Amino acid sequence: MKVRASVKPMCEKCRMIRRHGILRVICENPKHKQRQKGQKRA
Repeated sequence: MKVRASVKPMCEKCRMIRRHGILRVICENPKHKQRQKGQKRA
């Protein structure tokens, strides 16, 4: 899982979703998993 300030799809199979206010990229390729920096959940 990469944690980045700016997340972008790396291929056509990457999907951008928002979970608990954090933008994530999910993909069939595990190397493409990313999430945006965000507040820690309490």
